[in-house]
Parts: sequence; structure tokens; C-alpha cells
Amino acid sequence: MPKSKPTSRSLLRRSLIKIGKHLLRWNGRFQTRHSLISTTPHISNKEFDWTARLENAWPEIRAELDHLLEHPEDIPSFHQISPDQKRISKGDNWKTFGMYVFGKRIEQNCRLCPRTAEVISTIPGMYTAMFSILKPHYHIVPHKGPTRAVVRAHLGIKVPKNWQNVWIRVHDQVLHWQEGKVLLFDDSYEHEVLNDTDEMRAVLFLDVIRPMDRIGTLFNRVLFALMKASPYVKQPIKNLSAWNRKDHSGLT
Repeated sequence: MPKSKPTSRSLLRRSLIKIGKHLLRWNGRFQTRHSLISTTPHISNKEFDWTARLENAWPEIRAELDHLLEHPEDIPSFHQISPDQKRISKGDNWKTFGMYVFGKRIEQNCRLCPRTAEVISTIPGMYTAMFSILKPHYHIVPHKGPTRAVVRAHLGIKVPKNWQNVWIRVHDQVLHWQEGKVLLFDDSYEHEVLNDTDEMRAVLFLDVIRPMDRIGTLFNRVLFALMKASPYVKQPIKNLSAWNRKDHSGLT
């Protein structure tokens, strides 16, 4: 059967997203000049005082994730929530359970993980929070985040015993997760992930607003307002709401 032609609406949406991503990456040099913390690929935990608090809560966070994983079929794949991730999220290999999406609290999911929600709500500038669950032998191909306005944090929740064979490369640095430890990096650098083991890898995935000087802070407020008004942000929130309206009786 011939493929259907894209509609004018979908073409406009793709064009807006493409233009938006180019603009966001263009401002990377500006954000580097006004950042109050390191702009290196890997960022030291010493630059944030909340990392120890998050690590101390790891056993309780792990228990809440374990409960969710009793019914993995009720957890969506990344691209089912964010269609723009189709290039890097295939099948059901990368699942995500969102609690905050671009600053919006997902009440239903936070109620299912009350201790996790409580801890992450104390993190200054916490913007996005979700469990990121990667199946064995899956490769997330190289890609870049759209902006340096946030810092990416991963709290290792479930790390395969053969930890040397599960890694994230950020620019020219290969990093490994540890259970109960926070890993910070700048996802505007090219990065990729490989889980070359027979076990699942799961992390608590956070985006935290980058500390900036006064000019940088004002600029990023405008940037975040524009992002929230774009399909890049609106569609995932809409899709997550639709997913949560379905019958996921296992997640109770």
C-alpha cells in the first residue's frame, strides 16, 4: 500500500520542532558563559548539595520501583509518551515512568511513588523526573539534548552485576552507574547508552535547572516558557495523561 502523505499540520509541527532545536543548540555558547557551575560533560556531585539527600533515599526509591516493575506492561515505552524519541527508543526496550514532565507534576504517578515524589520535590530547580528502565542488550544510539539550561542527573536504582558492560558515553567520557549513587552530566553533549548485559538497568532520571547568573536566569525563564508552549513539551504531557486514563490496574 502507498504511504500516506504527511498532513500540513504534521509538516508544520516537524518544522517548528526542527527550528526550535537548532535555536536551542545555538544558544549553548551563551549558557556556557553565564553558567555558575561546570560545563564539562561529567559534572561533580560536589556542585550540588542535594545529591547526598537523594542517595540516602535510595532504598525507599528502589522499593517503589520494584513495586511498579511487578507489572512492566503498564509502564509505557519512552516514544509512546514522547514521539520525538522514536529514533532512539524502539519497541519496549526503553520504558519510562514520569512523575514530573517539564515542571508539571503528574499526580497519579506521584501517588504511586509517594516517597520518591517527596524526595525529588525538595531538589531546587527539579524540572523533569522519571524512572528510566532499559532492557538487556539495548543500545541507545548517539544523540544530544536540546539545551544546556538543565543538568541531567541519574540515581542508580538497579544496576547489573556486570556493571562494566553497561555504560553511558558523554562526549569523550565513558561513565558507569552504581546503585544508590548519583551521576551528573551535561546532556547537550553527544551521548549514548549501552546495556550489554542480561539484566535490566534502571535509574531515577532527573533534569534540574542549571544554576546561572542573573542574565542567564532571566534568559532561561523565557526559554522554558517557549518550550512549554511548543509541541515538544505539550505532546508528551498530553500522551501521558491519555496513557494514565487507561486501565492499568496492576499499578495500584
